[in-house]
This record gives sequence, C-alpha cells and structure tokens, in this order.
Amino acid sequence: MRRTIIIGDIHGCFDELLELLEKVDLRPDDLLVSVGDLVDRGPAPGEVVRFFRERPNSVVVMGNHERKHVRGIFSYAQEITRMQLGDDYAEAVDWMRTLPYHFENDDVRVVHAALLPGIPLAEQKEEILCGSTSGERELTALFPDGHWHDHYSDAKPVVFGHHVTGREPLLRDGRIFGLDTGACHGWNLTALCVPGFTVHSVAAHADHWTITKREWQLPVLKARQWLDLTWQELAEAVTRFSSTSAPAARAWLESVEIWAAELRSCFPALVTAAHRAADGLTTDELRQHAAARFLFQARAGRLDDPSLARQCSTPRKAIDLATALGSPPRDFPG
Repeated sequence: MRRTIIIGDIHGCFDELLELLEKVDLRPDDLLVSVGDLVDRGPAPGEVVRFFRERPNSVVVMGNHERKHVRGIFSYAQEITRMQLGDDYAEAVDWMRTLPYHFENDDVRVVHAALLPGIPLAEQKEEILCGSTSGERELTALFPDGHWHDHYSDAKPVVFGHHVTGREPLLRDGRIFGLDTGACHGWNLTALCVPGFTVHSVAAHADHWTITKREWQLPVLKARQWLDLTWQELAEAVTRFSSTSAPAARAWLESVEIWAAELRSCFPALVTAAHRAADGLTTDELRQHAAARFLFQARAGRLDDPSLARQCSTPRKAIDLATALGSPPRDFPG
C-alpha cells in the first residue's frame, strides 16, 4: 500500500533525515512530503535539497526559509546557507521558486505554517501559508487569543510545521498535526505516516544551529561588503558583531577597526598629495587623471580635510582616491 510520509522542518539536518526515513522504512513508491524549511541553521542544507530534488515521488512545500532565499531576503541563516551551497546555490534557489505553497490528497492537507479556516487552499494567501513576517502579523491580528488551528473544524487532517512545538509534535483530535519538533536546535525530527497517521521521531545529533553559527561566523563576516559601508555603518557593525562573536571573529573585527582608522588617518596626506598633483599638471592632464574631480577642487582651493572626508564617505572611495594618487593603502584584512 502506497503511503504518504510527511516530514517536519528539517533545516539542513541531513543525517537525522536519513535516520528517520530508515525508521519509517521509506519505500520507493511512498510519497515523501516535506512541510518546508529544508534549509538554514543546520550543517547540510545542500544534501537535503539534493535528496528531495533527486528522489522521485517527493514534494516540498514552500517554507518561509525557502521564500527568503527566493526573494533575496538575507539574515545570518541565509548568508550561511549561501556559503554552504557554494556554486550550487543559484540552481538550488531556482528550484525553490517552483515549490508549491500547499499540498493536498485524499487523506491530508499540508502547509508550512498556517491556513485560514474555512477558505479553500487555492484561495489562501501565500504569506500565511508559508509563515512570512507579514503572514504572521495577520494571523496574530485575526487570532489574538489563540492559534489558527484552534479554529480549524474541517474533517480532513491538516499537517504543518514552522512553529516549534517542543520535543514532541502537536497532535489534536486526529486532525491537527504540528511536526516542527526542533531538529536544528538539538531536539527531534518527526514524521507522520498516512493513512495510518502514525508518528515517528528521531533525536537530533546536536544543537546544530548553535554549532553552525559558531563555525560560519567568521566566513560570513568576511564576506560582507565592508568597503561599501559608510564609516559610521562600519563602526556600528564592528561594535554590534564584536559583542556576540567568538574569539577568532572578534580578533578579525578588531583588525578591521584598526585598518579603518589607519585609512581615515591618511586623509590629510591625500589632501596634500592632491594639491601637489594639481600644481604640477596641465589642465588637460588633470582632466585625464583618475582623481580629476579632487585635483580640480584642489586647484580651485576647495579641497581640505573636511571636504575630502565628506566625499570619501566609504572605505572604497578612500581606497580609490589613494590609489589614483599613487599611495594605495594596506589591503583590507583577509
């Protein structure tokens, strides 16, 4: 008999996924359904995505974490996943764009986060189905004293993830099945087997999110566009990340702070160099110079330390000017 095997939020916990599928004795003709959130927070999102893409008879419902990648909304978890997937990232996101926001067969309905009771699946808002920030706000306004599933009265069971229910799934009335049992936080990964509606879980091997954050913190910090931040933004970012960083990341952030201070200390010398160059070049030579704008200001007596600081408002602009004047600064910390 062909079964439908529904898996709660996996979040890159590939080893636990394989262990759970072995426990439920997944067979080739079984339909495997994920409630979404295959990626982010765990150690192996690429392996999880590849498994569902390559296995026949598999369905993945759009989760809010897939939707973030599709829409280019990046917080720390998405930045880590992008680095974990490397060259496969763009193709994985293209595949995520094809994911449905719901699944339904004769036995069950599956959404990632929620649905509004009494409204057909095809008419539900995507934001509510996948649990986006705006969808969560709308649900809170509609059900201020409880949860959407407290009002679900249809006979067909509904299965969802998104909100961690604890180490055990949320099971109510044989119709409500909340399967996010916090695998990426070191709790459990849970499956529901239909039509028997039996629940199976395996314990997570570790608190993966805590470990992943620590392991990827420095690579993610180094990948940020530090050179294009304003000086104030750079200083604020160094302060913010230093307060939560591991020792290696804090040491690197300190080197960034020192590098930025050294670069800004060069501004008076750059003003002097610009005046010297402006005095020694013809007008035609000034026009062809990479720092022409600054040199003309210097010749007109309008270039001083404050005006240069206003114009070189980011490290990149300061580097470009210093390089054009023949005094390239020390490289950004690697």
